[in-house]
Formats: sequence, C-alpha cells, structure tokens
Amino acid sequence: MTEKNNNHIARVSKKVGAPASDVWDALTSPEKIGQYMFGTEVVTDWEPGSEIVWVGEWEGEKYRDKGVVLAFEPEQRISYSHFSTASGDEDISGNHHIVNIELSNIEGDTVIDLTQDNNPSEEARNHAETNWDQMLTGLQQLVEDGS
Repeated sequence: MTEKNNNHIARVSKKVGAPASDVWDALTSPEKIGQYMFGTEVVTDWEPGSEIVWVGEWEGEKYRDKGVVLAFEPEQRISYSHFSTASGDEDISGNHHIVNIELSNIEGDTVIDLTQDNNPSEEARNHAETNWDQMLTGLQQLVEDGS
C-alpha cells in the first residue's frame, strides 16, 4: 500500500507514568482496550498477517472496522492497517490507514508515539489526532490508576 497523503499524517504522543509492560498490556488486552476505546471489542491474535477487527456502536450506529496486524514487537511496537466502515469510502487498500504505535522508556515513564497515515485532508488528520488523543488519555488514566 502506498501513502497517497503523506502530508496528512496524524501524530499523537502521550507520556504515561508506568512501565512499558503495563502500557503494553493496556494496548493489547481486549478487556482493557474496551475501557478506553469507546467500548470497542477488539478481536485478534496479534500475529503479524492476522486479521484485527473492531466491533462496537458509536452514536447509535453499529460498526465493524477491520485491518491486518503488520508488526507486533512486545513492549516496543504495534503496527496495523485499519479500514472504517463509518468512513463511507470503498473498501480498497487506498482507503486504509496504517497505524503505528511505538513505546519508549524515558526516566521510568513510557512514551507512546502514534501515527496514522492516509488521512485524505487536514480536517481528517485533525479529527484523527483528536480521537487518538482522547483514547491515549483514557489509556493513560487506566494504566496510571491501576485499573
């Protein structure tokens, strides 16, 4: 897949006051993902090449988003493709995003750096950044509160 919109890459970073192992658990545990990702149910085995599916309801509308796990390096990096049925776009590779999530340790804290490519406009990039920031803030609270 090519990045047709390189200038519209969403970028979000969040520092979490917890070790990478705790952040990784929140990023990959379906039970925890649902707590900060708008109640989404995630189904995957996290093996590169495997399908990943997000199922839920947003503002009264059911959705079933899908993608493929591209990379899975415990406590370091997750990468996957993502297609949202809510976009209204045709389900072709050019309409899929690549989401990269990287963890780094800084003085005992974990920094999450997230990018999402292939946003068709500046408005879409801003929308993606707002959503990801909300989700990462929820993850941060979940991990730091020890829930």
